[in-house]
Amino acid sequence: MTKPGAKPVRVLLADDHKLVRAGFRAMLDSLGDVEIVGETGDGREALELIRQHRPDVALLDITMPSLTGLEVAARVANEMQNVRIIILSMHTTEDYIARAVRAGVSGYLLKNADPVELELALRAAVNGQMYMSPTVSKQLVDDYLRRMGSDAGPEEQLTARQREILQLIAEGKSTKDIAVTLDLSIKTVETHRKDLMDRLGIHDVAGLVRYAIRAGIIKAD
Repeated sequence: MTKPGAKPVRVLLADDHKLVRAGFRAMLDSLGDVEIVGETGDGREALELIRQHRPDVALLDITMPSLTGLEVAARVANEMQNVRIIILSMHTTEDYIARAVRAGVSGYLLKNADPVELELALRAAVNGQMYMSPTVSKQLVDDYLRRMGSDAGPEEQLTARQREILQLIAEGKSTKDIAVTLDLSIKTVETHRKDLMDRLGIHDVAGLVRYAIRAGIIKAD
């Protein structure tokens, strides 16, 4: 994939399904000029590993515990512009794709794609280009983003912190646990929780869990 004598592409792999991760790892190893610098199944750990290793490319599952791949991608885009993100997903709906584009990703790769697409996506990412699986319509993304404008849905209007707390609540974390995880006061967490409930018009935890599943923030068991 790289030119003779060039350094291998440094890749971080994050997917919460071990078998899926093993499959991608095997495909990456088969390319011969890729160095896997870390792997994990947790979104928050993925962000920390990216900060630690500064890979050329991070392959991120769209839905992971603690932080979604989209949240990780958005933070990386703000903090480490030289790290390229490729989202791994089973979703082909315009909402997921547009959110990935908004997060600044370099690629959107379907998990059922042909293995050769992985090399194509990596090549595009390291060259500063964007790659999308052929079944994902670029026109679909453009049309969706034009329609969104200022009429973003409730989740798009949440702050990054509110989305983060929404995910942790939906994963069953208590207010105290969330405060410890995010290094916030319990009062601050309670304020964010109230604000996001008001924004979404949902005022019970069960409703937040259902919403998080529908929005792809957490996986349904």
